[in-house]
Amino acid sequence: MVSDSSVHKSVVIKSSRAAVEALCSQLFEAAAGRDFDGDDIFAIHLALEEALLNAICHGNKQDSGKTIKVEYFITPAKFEVSITDEGTGFDPDAVPDPRAEENLRKCSGRGLFLMRSYMDTVEYNKTGNCVHMVKHKSKAPNAS
Repeated sequence: MVSDSSVHKSVVIKSSRAAVEALCSQLFEAAAGRDFDGDDIFAIHLALEEALLNAICHGNKQDSGKTIKVEYFITPAKFEVSITDEGTGFDPDAVPDPRAEENLRKCSGRGLFLMRSYMDTVEYNKTGNCVHMVKHKSKAPNAS
C-alpha cells in the first residue's frame, strides 16, 4: 500500500556507523512506502550512506562525542535530505575529479562524484559542513 502522506522530521544522531545504519533503514522504508522504485531506492541508498559516512569520517573526524543533524522530507514525489556535521567544512569544488587520469588509481574522492551522479540536486552550505540532496521519483505513480 502506497502512502500519500509526507513525512518531515529533524533528528540528531550519534556520529557512528550503527546510528547511520539504523536511520538509513528507516528512511529507505519510508521511501519504499511512498512507492519509490528499486532504482530510486538504490540511488538514495548510495548517496545517503556516502553523505552520512563522510559526515562521520571527514566532518566529525570519527569523534563519537559529536553528532550529525539530519532533516528529511519525503513525499510521494521526492526524497529530500539535509545532513549537517560538526566539522569545519570543506570546499566541494576543490575535490578533484575521480575520472581524471591522475586520480583513477586513488582510493578516495569518488563519494561526492557518486552523490552528484545519483541525486537530482546536491548542494552545500557556504561552510561546507551541510549537504542538501534531492531525488525526484523517476516514475509516475501507478494510477489505480
